[in-house]
Amino acid sequence: MVSRVHNRRIVPVTNVGLRRLDISPSGTPLRRKKWMHPTSLKLLARQLADGLRGEHDAFCRELVRLLASGHPVTRAQLATVLQMTVEQVAEVLAYLSDLEVDHRGNVIGWGLTLVPTPHRFQVHGKSLYTWCALDALTYPVLLHLPARVESFCPINGTEVSLSVTPTGICDLTPPGAVVSLVIPVQGQSCTCDRGSFCAQGHFFSSRRDAAVWQGARPDGRILSVEDAYRLGKLVIRYRYEGMTELEPT
Repeated sequence: MVSRVHNRRIVPVTNVGLRRLDISPSGTPLRRKKWMHPTSLKLLARQLADGLRGEHDAFCRELVRLLASGHPVTRAQLATVLQMTVEQVAEVLAYLSDLEVDHRGNVIGWGLTLVPTPHRFQVHGKSLYTWCALDALTYPVLLHLPARVESFCPINGTEVSLSVTPTGICDLTPPGAVVSLVIPVQGQSCTCDRGSFCAQGHFFSSRRDAAVWQGARPDGRILSVEDAYRLGKLVIRYRYEGMTELEPT
């Protein structure tokens, strides 16, 4: 999604009303309310935005937007859009960990990618992919584009699919699907450690399946898909607030 960092340390989020899955004595997941309280959601979004924010956020945002075309992005394209020199672009790109490039040195992936991942992201009739589940829910808001998302539960292989627009989600299958994430440390920069952050963002077919993953990731959090979408929308607002939108060139 969205700027992350080399050697990022992941820490548990403070208590903001997002509890781990409750289990009854018989082992059956207990019924939980569907929605997080708005105040808790906003606090969690602030924590996530602070942990992801970096000095190259404007650069990273435009890179994702260019990748949404479904074609490799050249340094010259970035230079034109961002009003930078090609040399300045190259310097920033060298700073981004896990950046995916082709044999010509063109960017083919950073958060949004042309390289297949478990999270298919279809826009403009083209199949792209995202590095994590939260990206798949957030990019339609960032890009102002509707998308069809198809992923699968890493526990049982069940397909999870939905349509995502800048204003909401629909056609979620299965309807009880949930999303996992971890909260990065505040004050890191615009790079991306896929192992510690992105690779922990999954779609699960149910909370019961998510609890299996969470057993090995006690710092992990589970949200309904609806809450994860609302969270991502708030993160975009908080992370990019005050940042100037670039005029199309």
